[in-house]
Amino acid sequence: MTSPATSYAAADRPLTALLDTVPPTGWSRPSPCDGWTAADVVGHLIGTQRHFLGTHGVDLGEAPDVAADPALAWRRHAERVTRVASDETVAAREFDGHFGRTTVGAALVQFYVWDMVVHRWDVARAVGADAGLTDEELDRIETGADGFGPALHMDGVCRPALDVPADADRRTRALARLGRSA
Repeated sequence: MTSPATSYAAADRPLTALLDTVPPTGWSRPSPCDGWTAADVVGHLIGTQRHFLGTHGVDLGEAPDVAADPALAWRRHAERVTRVASDETVAAREFDGHFGRTTVGAALVQFYVWDMVVHRWDVARAVGADAGLTDEELDRIETGADGFGPALHMDGVCRPALDVPADADRRTRALARLGRSA
């Protein structure tokens, strides 16, 4: 089984690479997430991960300034989370989650790494870049969508699934399940 730190780092590398290519004017472009800019998506990723880890006894220190430099804020945040995810005592902390008993490490991988992959596509779409989703990442998106069941389309998670042609490619089908038009 892959460690939470390894899974997090694997999702972080292409996300950081994408964020580092966003021009200053790109951060204010609208994303596929209703009402959010590309910078707002980065702020969401940082904020939700900080909240989750904070509720499980992890102090990540002062929040990085997304408004000043979203890419730098992400890098600083991701470095901190990678260190935390590498701490086996933190990763093994158990709690009762939305889907039952789990650990901080398992939840980090199941939802927050999944969220990083999905939102990488959102930022790429906002700035006209290619998210470069791999087959392994599409597996993660599909497995996550399957595992979340009806919770996937709860308010604030994903919009309702979109209809796509029967001959649509895998990426289009996977993103449509999340209410995204590829």
